Amino acid sequence: MIPHHPHGAPIPLPRQPMIQISRRKTEQAVLDGLGVAEHALAIGTAVNETVDVAIDLLTGRPDEDSSDFDHVVEASLNLASGRMVVLGCTDYGPDAARFDMPAGWTRIRAARRNLEAAAYPDPDCEDEPEDREEIRIQAWPAPYSLPDIIKRWTPPDA
Repeated sequence: MIPHHPHGAPIPLPRQPMIQISRRKTEQAVLDGLGVAEHALAIGTAVNETVDVAIDLLTGRPDEDSSDFDHVVEASLNLASGRMVVLGCTDYGPDAARFDMPAGWTRIRAARRNLEAAAYPDPDCEDEPEDREEIRIQAWPAPYSLPDIIKRWTPPDA
């Protein structure tokens, strides 16, 4: 488990990832919780606060378990260097977590849960673990394929 990452945890390569992602921030990308560029992804969050992030590096496609989550998206990421860098939007790049993966196309599945409790916390229980959004990021080598919204969460007031 990586220590808490703030809102919008991108998964970029070191070369100009934020420029690539900033051009992908569309209304649809915000609704999908997913911004996609060839060498970078941005995973949206329901809150602009600390979130818990877990990273699973796999050798093949994981089992389907979207029923355990509120929002699940997948996209392909070209890891030409064989290194995946994970950081939140306010993290300092040189201090970001780095993971070795096979060079080439990698499939990323971002599964988010506890979204309603995080977005609409009980005012009497601020900063409680049960009010924190959780993101599980799974990565495995796979040929390129189009992004996919496997399961969509819609806020109650949307």
